[in-house]
Order: sequence, then C-alpha cells, then structure tokens
Amino acid sequence: MRLGERQVNAAQVPDLAGALRSGPFHSALRAAIVARQLPLHRVRHHLARRGVTIGLTSLSYWQQGARRPQRPESMRAVRALEEILELPEESLIRLLGPVPEAAAPKRPATRSYRSLIEASGAVERLLAELETPLDGGLHTVGHHERVRIGAHRQLQGRDSQQIVRAHRDGVDRYMAIHHGVPGCSPADVAVYAMENCRTGRVRWDDGTGVVIAELLFDARLRAGDTHMFQYGFEDGTARSATEYVRGFGSAGGQYALQVRFADDALPVRCHRFVQRSAAGPRDGRHELALSGPHRSVHMVEPQVRAGLVGIGWDWE
Repeated sequence: MRLGERQVNAAQVPDLAGALRSGPFHSALRAAIVARQLPLHRVRHHLARRGVTIGLTSLSYWQQGARRPQRPESMRAVRALEEILELPEESLIRLLGPVPEAAAPKRPATRSYRSLIEASGAVERLLAELETPLDGGLHTVGHHERVRIGAHRQLQGRDSQQIVRAHRDGVDRYMAIHHGVPGCSPADVAVYAMENCRTGRVRWDDGTGVVIAELLFDARLRAGDTHMFQYGFEDGTARSATEYVRGFGSAGGQYALQVRFADDALPVRCHRFVQRSAAGPRDGRHELALSGPHRSVHMVEPQVRAGLVGIGWDWE
C-alpha cells in the first residue's frame, strides 16, 4: 500500500458502510477517518502531498458537521480524501449534494500553479538523491515540445527536441523533469531517449507526480559547446487533463509548444497563457484555433522569461 497504513474494508465497519450509503457527509467522513486510524494531522499531511492545503480546523469542522466543503479547493480536498481514506470514488462527494453554482469549478480539477511550484521541493530532493546540483551547467537555446492528449482526455505523453549550451566544462548529462497530472502513477511513467542521448537513472515522487530522468550524452561538453538531443515521456496514467504547463527558472531561448488531441477527444476551446510568478496572475491570454486536419494548437515564445507558460483547454 502506498500510504503504509493498514487498509480497512468499509464492509467490515458497519457504521462506515451505513454512513457512506445514507450520510450525512460529516458522519461518513468521521467514520472513514476512524476506520483508517488516521489522526487529522496525518490526513492533512497526505492532502498536502497531493497539492491540497486544508487547515486542521477546517477538517475538524467538516467531520463535526459545523461546516461543509463548498469552495473549489475544498471540493478538490474531498476528492483527495476519498483516495486517501480508500473510499469508493464519489462516495463523499455525492453526500454533499449539488455544488452551488458560484462554487462549482468551470473545468475538471487540474494541477494548480501553487502545487507546481510546491513540487519543486520534490525536485530538489530527487536531484539530491541523484547527487545533481540544481544548476546542471546547461541553459536552453531552443526547446520544441509536442504533447499528446489521448482518447480519454489523459496526458498520453510528450516528446521534446532540445538544444542546450554548456556554461561550464565537463557537462555530460541533462536532467529531464516531468510533472504528471494529479492522480497519476509516476512509477508507471516511461522515459525514452530518442536521439543523441541515453537514459540513465530515473527517480519519482508519488505525492507530487514528479519524475526526473537522467539523460546521458556520449561526450563531455566544454563551456560554450552546444548539444541537440531528443527524448520523451509516456504517461497516460491519470484522469482528464485541462492544461499543459512548462516552467523556466531563468530566461532562455525559443520555446515552442504543440498540443495534439485524439480524434474523439476534442476540446471546445483552447488558449495560451503566461504567468511570471507563482502568486501572479495569468497574463497574455490568447485564444488558439484548433486546426481541423491535425487536431492541434501551438504557441511560440521567441525568448522565454523566468516563470510559467502553457496552453489550457476546456472540454465543455
């Protein structure tokens, strides 16, 4: 079991099974927490690992019936609680009844920008395990990325063609980072080296969905040398994706992103955006027309700045 605690079968806990059938929500939540033998601070810890921040007071109020989850972030927490407490999907959500229109999210839950930045803690830890500094001695001259969305609206995979320049001597590898969609299984994400590199060590973090793959070059670069290589990740392990985001720690060269959709999974609208900081607003929003024959949209940043860029889409 991923979480390491003893699994409890709901059928073996009569009050839990009954509460899940008829509610109310707070009784079902309290019974599930008791059945899983998890103190509230551990529940909060598991939520935080999934990028959901909920205070202990709120959790306590929820299980006492003093408050009910309503905000989009709270509804994300309830869905995460179903996973953490090993309950059937929608078993807690349905006890809340219809979500008020003002609180209902306009798109399926996806990885928030805050959780993307928070995941950098996992990145730092994984790089430390690989004995690799955050500054790998390379900066990007050009990066062309192709993302594939599958028939079930999942992030099926992505391919990258990259040109880098060394800013110190002796660099012989690149650390490729993949952020999975919430609910993904990073242990099942595959990495493949396509051109001018080979796969080395691979590490992942279950809580954040981060995968780091070591791509080895055949020669050591000297300061000023450039290297062109191609690689990809095959994912497809999570639920519906609604955006793809690329983060840049510093200014760099050209970045081009293409998102291609399966024939029977076409969004109703797409747009590009940029975000200069984790706390800042999305800027530069621009609608993108989906090309008919190729079922794809793309964006080009001639010279990236530090921050986040990406393409988002709506399914309905």
